[in-house]
Amino acid sequence: MTTPEEPSWERQLLEKVAFATLHEQRAKRRWGIFFKLAGLAYLIALPALLIDWGDSEQLADRRHTAVIHLRGTIEAQGEASAQNLNDALEAAFSDKRTAGVILRVNSPGGSPVQAGIVHDEILRLRTAHPQIPLYAVVEDVCASGGYYVAVAADKIFVDKASIVGSIGVLMDAFGFTGTMEKLGIERRLLTAGDNKGFLDPFSPQDLKQKEHAQVLLREIHMQFIEVVRRGRGDRLKENPELFSGLMWTGSQSIGLGLADGFGTVGSVARDVIKADRLVEYTVKDNLVERLARRLRADTTEGALGFMHDFARPLLR
Repeated sequence: MTTPEEPSWERQLLEKVAFATLHEQRAKRRWGIFFKLAGLAYLIALPALLIDWGDSEQLADRRHTAVIHLRGTIEAQGEASAQNLNDALEAAFSDKRTAGVILRVNSPGGSPVQAGIVHDEILRLRTAHPQIPLYAVVEDVCASGGYYVAVAADKIFVDKASIVGSIGVLMDAFGFTGTMEKLGIERRLLTAGDNKGFLDPFSPQDLKQKEHAQVLLREIHMQFIEVVRRGRGDRLKENPELFSGLMWTGSQSIGLGLADGFGTVGSVARDVIKADRLVEYTVKDNLVERLARRLRADTTEGALGFMHDFARPLLR
């Protein structure tokens, strides 16, 4: 028999359950606060990871050499697009602390249109800012469209083993008619316009269309030659192979007048521009922009197929 002072076992059990429930609620509340704070910290840090805040060195009030990278294939949706390069060039020339600009080239070429846009913008900026020189410094390769851009510079510096040149135009393709015949596949192409299926890789090659393509290539090639002659002037040595599409080493390119001398980014900044402090102006895509560009490229390839690649002139 229990006395009135002694709590019954039911009461003790209820108290234990109540305390356990309270303890569990407190633990859940603490974890909830933790995850909320972690989520808030993630949201705060995310913009810092995704946004390119630029080079903090540009804020320093010191005379410097601006460096812009031209690397990879020159194409509208790539890192080396005319938009990216021209934005970087504009920023570099607009900075009053810029003593000179170095275009760091490592490109096999690409779109003649994109290369031409960058070339013309360099000439415009050089005219607008005559006190700021622009030098192209070649690393591994400066070929075709890459050289198209480089000839807009005041001077071109190379390494003795750099690959320079490839002044020509190409339009490459494949023909699948033989394969389709063996597989029993029939091509059904409907067009409005005799030449709408221009250089269709799944149809027999049309000699008239092939001749027209050669006319296009020759005209773009002549434009390329004119740009090189105008950019290099009397420094260019006459050679029958100069505009044949051949490439040369850096040492050979100096002898041919395609380049002016040996140099690196550091040596040109230090010895030529006389401002050895380097500041990066290259437009760097953030994570979101890189994903969006890749998505655009994949969507275009998926929607249009690879047909456009069979009828597109390239400086490469």
